[in-house]
Amino acid sequence: MKKIHVGNLSFEATERRISEAFSAFGPVQKISIMCDRHSGEPRGFAFVEMESDEGAASAIAALNGTQLEGQTVAVSEAHVRGAKAV
Repeated sequence: MKKIHVGNLSFEATERRISEAFSAFGPVQKISIMCDRHSGEPRGFAFVEMESDEGAASAIAALNGTQLEGQTVAVSEAHVRGAKAV
């Protein structure tokens, strides 16, 4: 399973719409739209977990820099928080 970071999302983006975009490249396991913990408002990014590494790589290549809900999104492989480069 591969985790993908989707940045510069429209605040109106929904899990359903994100799933539609990514499902074209393989099964989507989970979508997490990040929200502010105090206001509950979306923060403009999400994480998508895809079933296969191949599907994730295809989605990243195809969707990075494209329009989703009126915004040009930045799609990349998610990095483990707190991981240090070796």
